[in-house]
Amino acid sequence: MNRRSLLLTLSFALSAAPLAVRAQTPPPPAPPAADDAAELTRVLDEASALTPLRTVIVARNGSVVAERGYRGHAASESTNIKSASKSIVSALVGIAIDKGLLEGVDQPIAPILQSDLPADPDPRLARVTIGHLLSMQAGLERMSGANYGRWVSSRNWVRTALAAPFVAEPGGPMLYSTASTHLLSAILTKVGGTSTLALARDWLGPLEGFRIGAWERDPQGIYLGGNQMAMSARSLLAFGELYRNGGRTPEGEQLIPEGWIRQSWQSRTNSRFSNDGYGYGWFERVIGGRTVHFAWGYGGQMLYIVPDLGLTVVMTSDESGPSARNGYRDDLHALLARIIGTAEG
Repeated sequence: MNRRSLLLTLSFALSAAPLAVRAQTPPPPAPPAADDAAELTRVLDEASALTPLRTVIVARNGSVVAERGYRGHAASESTNIKSASKSIVSALVGIAIDKGLLEGVDQPIAPILQSDLPADPDPRLARVTIGHLLSMQAGLERMSGANYGRWVSSRNWVRTALAAPFVAEPGGPMLYSTASTHLLSAILTKVGGTSTLALARDWLGPLEGFRIGAWERDPQGIYLGGNQMAMSARSLLAFGELYRNGGRTPEGEQLIPEGWIRQSWQSRTNSRFSNDGYGYGWFERVIGGRTVHFAWGYGGQMLYIVPDLGLTVVMTSDESGPSARNGYRDDLHALLARIIGTAEG
């Protein structure tokens, strides 16, 4: 057989190899083209015009391709991620279900929180489930917005939340309430036999770069589910990459069940403020022509994941002002759209 015939034979043999075998060894992702990198640099330079913006980190296929701090801020500094922490509480619930500490999303919460129920509870409390709390569909009056200050000034946040009047049926419309995720924190504390912070450090501790710093607690010592959590932008990126990678660390250790991530990202309701879809602690909307799953905290603390581009983006902001009513949140979405555009180039 001459050299040309041998090469043709080898080429045919490789092309005829089973797809399943070839799929096991995908080529490494190509580095961003020079033009794309230059465009991303320009986009992040221009983002400095957003006065509240503190940091931006962009990761593609597991590698950080850009990290920027504005006005003296750095991605390594601790920041209050506000309600972006609701996505972390959701992850802990998924792990608790996987470990058998909770039965599942359809498990009623009343038997777990029996000691904190009102003396004469509304019968609808018996129908509220773990899933309802995760998707903000408990039906209880919201303890966010105008009611937040009154709630956190109470002597017992769990009892106050459970005693709130029903304004909708369980499983009804989305009623965004930090009390819902705080009830989840109380549930995790009871079934886990230790604090929510200890569970987070135990269950997510193997993830390199993940760290929760200061975290507010209620008068009974329960960590505030869904607010007042300190993390760095880099730590939030590590958590986002864990979700983007199907719950596995870069070393391949499965920390969050992959099925839980799919459940968390499945929209079950919609925000009446933005019409964004909402799953279990995660929002969803189309940005830059791509489906994006994101965690959102007051002031503009954002964790965006764009699965089909292998893209994870973190943005942190001054947490002293709102981001929705003044249009700043939309500015951050627009910034993400431009970052997506550079990844598609």
